[in-house]
Amino acid sequence: EVQLVESGGGLVQAGGSLRLSCAASGFAWNDYAIGWFRRAPGKEREGVSYISSSDRSTYYADSVTGRFTISSDDAMNTVYLQMNSLKPEDTAVYYCAAADELRLIETVVAGPTTTWEWDYWGQGTQVTVSS
Repeated sequence: EVQLVESGGGLVQAGGSLRLSCAASGFAWNDYAIGWFRRAPGKEREGVSYISSSDRSTYYADSVTGRFTISSDDAMNTVYLQMNSLKPEDTAVYYCAAADELRLIETVVAGPTTTWEWDYWGQGTQVTVSS
């Protein structure tokens, strides 16, 4: 059974930091890219950051570049999203997802509000940034 389990969300003041984790199981870890997406109330889903399965290249939405860092621990089948300098507009439910490399490329090309679907999704973790 494929599982993606997010953790690390919470309530933080503006300017603070959180680290989200995405623990994966049930699929060939090295065959899938991992992405972080978020959805705020009343807004479209937004792609935040992705990490390639092939060479661990990383990608970021403009809105988080310089503040968020995605990384992977391949021994633990876990991807992290370090979020610094958080802003109230970062408030959302954050999801991790897995897809093959082609879907990653399609997603990066299409932009952060892409409707391309990824293969597997976690249940989400709430991040709330207070002003």
